[in-house]
Amino acid sequence: MVILHYTEMLGPEAALERMCDPDAKVSAHYLIAEDGTVTRLVPEDKRAWHAGVSYWRGKRDINSASIGIELDHPGHLHGYRDFSEAQFESLVPLLARILKTHDIPRANVIGHSDIAPQRKIDPGELFPWERLAEYGLCLPRPKIELGDPFDNDGAFYLALERFGYDITDGHKAVEAFQRRWRPHKIDGEIDGEVRAILFQLLVDRDRGAHR
Repeated sequence: MVILHYTEMLGPEAALERMCDPDAKVSAHYLIAEDGTVTRLVPEDKRAWHAGVSYWRGKRDINSASIGIELDHPGHLHGYRDFSEAQFESLVPLLARILKTHDIPRANVIGHSDIAPQRKIDPGELFPWERLAEYGLCLPRPKIELGDPFDNDGAFYLALERFGYDITDGHKAVEAFQRRWRPHKIDGEIDGEVRAILFQLLVDRDRGAHR
């Protein structure tokens, strides 16, 4: 997997200092500054401490199976804003090379909030997932073909877990799903649009379209 984060700190220097501090017990494989500068902090074949308590598709030790990329960004705490163009232009070739080197499917390029919905909301609703998808580096929002098949919330939650999310806190799980797949409205409520998106994602995966 590749997990995308934001630093939620004021500048790359502060983020580097924290991730290089052994007492902080947090690290990532890469940091991409807002000016596009890429810093490698941990070799890709080594564990970095970026995921924390997390879950994705049955796996809980995410640090053992993922590469973490931190994006220098103030986050929601310090004034949430669009990600810089220079940063995005550096992310694309780095991510493309990582996926090719490690044979990682684009379906396993996900945000921190996807693996830790109860704790995290990064990289957040302004991260340009659809632009990244145009390069084949993550899944695009699916084109709805089949509508809403779930007749109750319980069925939806089971499907959400099947797709990969931790549903221990259902409301937070739905918020995380919306943040990734319907960022224009994040309310944690299960509605027809959300159900249709999830169903289409599962159908597309079963068709083998998520490679």
